[in-house]
Amino acid sequence: MAIKIILLVVFFALMIAVGISCRKHSVDVNGFVLGGRSVGPWLTAFAFGTSYFSAVIFVGYAGQFGWNFGIASTWIGLGNAFIGSLLAWSVLGRRTRIMTQHIGSKTMPDFFGIRYGSKSLKIAASVITFIFLVPYTASLFNGLSRLFEMAFNIDYAYCVIVMAVLTAIYVIVGGYMATAINDFIQGIIMLFGIVVVIAAVLSQNGGFMESIHKLSEIPNEYMPGVYTSFFGPQPIYLLVVVLLTSLGTWGLPQMVGKFYAIKSEADISKGTIISTAFALVVAGGCYFLGGFGRLFATEQQVAQQGFDSIIPSMLANLPDILIAIVLVLVLSASMSTLSSLVLTSSSTLTLDFILPIAKKEVTDKKKISIMRVFIAFFIVVSAVIAIVQAKSKVTFIAQLMGVSWGALAGAFLAPFLYGLYSKRATKASVAVSFVLGSGIMIVQLLISLGVFTVSGPILGFIFKNSLYSGVFAMLINLIIVPLVSLLTKNNRPDNVDELFSCYDKKVEVSAVTAISNKK
Repeated sequence: MAIKIILLVVFFALMIAVGISCRKHSVDVNGFVLGGRSVGPWLTAFAFGTSYFSAVIFVGYAGQFGWNFGIASTWIGLGNAFIGSLLAWSVLGRRTRIMTQHIGSKTMPDFFGIRYGSKSLKIAASVITFIFLVPYTASLFNGLSRLFEMAFNIDYAYCVIVMAVLTAIYVIVGGYMATAINDFIQGIIMLFGIVVVIAAVLSQNGGFMESIHKLSEIPNEYMPGVYTSFFGPQPIYLLVVVLLTSLGTWGLPQMVGKFYAIKSEADISKGTIISTAFALVVAGGCYFLGGFGRLFATEQQVAQQGFDSIIPSMLANLPDILIAIVLVLVLSASMSTLSSLVLTSSSTLTLDFILPIAKKEVTDKKKISIMRVFIAFFIVVSAVIAIVQAKSKVTFIAQLMGVSWGALAGAFLAPFLYGLYSKRATKASVAVSFVLGSGIMIVQLLISLGVFTVSGPILGFIFKNSLYSGVFAMLINLIIVPLVSLLTKNNRPDNVDELFSCYDKKVEVSAVTAISNKK
């Protein structure tokens, strides 16, 4: 117990110290929200990775999908690394950084408003962000409950309150730069922790090969050894999970916002490699570990206690020092994602909703003060939601958490991607994407709550669960946006050529960077 407490106290003290030391970077809006657009590759890459992977991944998804797919769930981690990180940085990183600086955009809703010349789209995007980020933020706390109860035997509510207060302190004081530096520290802990935990857990069953052997002998309804097979028992479902958790990051405001702040083009190239390597270890490790869940939990236990009980069962018999490392690992994952989400939510609500409605000139100091108030507000609301949901098992909250990722990615991915690459994208197509993406997931929410049901091979497949409908919302809008843009050519902004001129500017580089074709 002493080891656990000491590690946690040191961890919390370090986070707060970083927040206080970063106050000097938060004197204006650009510094508070984006770190002055001068954040290096290591901090940006780790900020991207730690915002991506939280306790939801480590405790919830790793347990659930490891149980469903066996070690084939490792494909989810690989998808997160190569589609959610490598491809995301390669496709979005450079163009996002250049255009957002050119148009002076600080948030994703702000990008939509300026890129498509519509204040209505800006406000609509901020409303969608607010509605679906808050329950997503609340879901971060859920992964902590069982681990802290296992390690300390204390009430979940106290864990939530402590984590919320400490996160609020360093984000409110230090802004984006404090978040980025703490994300780097937390990322190092996550990298070290996941490697140590995998080795320790597998050793309980005689090592890797013996664990594989025991997993292959587990009886099932599919075929012998299916949980050690290449694609597992449900390859279609596995593909759906890979797409939502990997491609979905391209449309999440808190993820894309990391590209706004990176310092230079060279840093983007370095950050791409670092972020991909981070995801390979953390995401790949989490889902690989979850694949052995059936060696530690029973069908009856999962039926009674849910998938969130699987990972704690795997860790319960570890030495105290390793349990302490796991606690700090999960805290790191949760606090890093929480800080990113509340900073995104507060900046979006302040800059893209409150101030445009107020229609008054406000100083940077006042804007930062408003954002700090909303950071505290978002953390309090998400903590209350998490506690209420855990204590009362409110179905609506649990289901809303499940549809949040799909709604955000479904609404935003296509218009953001086409907004960076195509002059032809129109504001009408963006409006359709917003309505269709969030609308599909609201329908999914109502179906999950039993308000009505759908039938038939197509609708039944699309609305099978929030993962299927989330992937459908993303993919359909990738088709719908260019089609609607083609039908609404006159709906393009008049200054679209000027907006894209940032990509045509000539810059001088050294011969080390580029080889001249002049003779």
